[in-house]
Amino acid sequence: MKKEENPPFVSVVTPFFNSDEYLERCIESVLRQSHTNFEYLLIDNCSTDRSLAIAERYATSDSRIRLVRATEFRGQVENYNYGLSLIADSSCYCKLVQADDWIFPECLEAMVTVAELDSRIGIVGAYSLWGKSLQGAGLPVDEWHVPGRSAARMQMLDRVFFTGSPTTIMYRADLVRGRRPFYELGRYHEDTEVAYEIFRTQYLGFVHQVLSYMSVDPESIMGKRRSYSPHLLDRLIILERYGREFLSTAEFADEHRRSELELIRFLGHSFLHRREPEFWRYQKQGFANMGRAWPRAKILASALNQALDLVLNPKFLFDSVLRKLGRILKRS
Repeated sequence: MKKEENPPFVSVVTPFFNSDEYLERCIESVLRQSHTNFEYLLIDNCSTDRSLAIAERYATSDSRIRLVRATEFRGQVENYNYGLSLIADSSCYCKLVQADDWIFPECLEAMVTVAELDSRIGIVGAYSLWGKSLQGAGLPVDEWHVPGRSAARMQMLDRVFFTGSPTTIMYRADLVRGRRPFYELGRYHEDTEVAYEIFRTQYLGFVHQVLSYMSVDPESIMGKRRSYSPHLLDRLIILERYGREFLSTAEFADEHRRSELELIRFLGHSFLHRREPEFWRYQKQGFANMGRAWPRAKILASALNQALDLVLNPKFLFDSVLRKLGRILKRS
């Protein structure tokens, strides 16, 4: 296929703070793109490790790179918003690549190709890898775009997730320029909520191809979140904020009830296994973010029921002990 002489201009943004372990790999992945008509903004958030030196080295060797140094430290979301506010007026699309992730060489080209097929597309997603785990599956392989409202319903009812992390999607640039700030502060998963807000009026485009890789390192951005098993809490937050808008009354009531029961059971299980204080702080802040009181009594009741199940079901208890011993032996 012959490439366009003047392909759409893309703004790629990587905000970073003390990411020297990953940053070079991330930058290299962007510079190796088959789609070459882009600018690359590297946003240093007052790093104190080798990150700035790495970024400076690349910035001096490639004119597409703009290195921006913050004069004062910002929170992660504020720094992302700052980077997005600097994209070129001429860019057609905007792609975030988190500093501890990387993208495959055809990522920009494949996403732009799909986006150009329909001006109603506001977000383009694709399959991604989180370690060895495939993310983003759920859309029929013969569908390359779908109305955003349909995508939102599929995510809520079928429990699929097309929008992944900031690294896995691309936005139409006028949508980014039209929101100030792009990510709303004070939200628990601001990137997911932006997607649902865009789904109100725009289409989702999708590339049935693995185009990005998210780091599994426990110290990475996603790794820290994943250690708290956030999906159940995230789902309840999204249902509370957007469920009534995209689902029927009956659908919302059913999904909300089921999601809350699953979360409470999970928290009861976590109580029995004495999860660390940081885990509980994360979960409690999630309920506060929804404007809801912490369901302490429900969690304790669930923990008690599960404890009774263990006591009254010898086989279940025996199997549980065996699983724990297996994990101990595997670590030793």
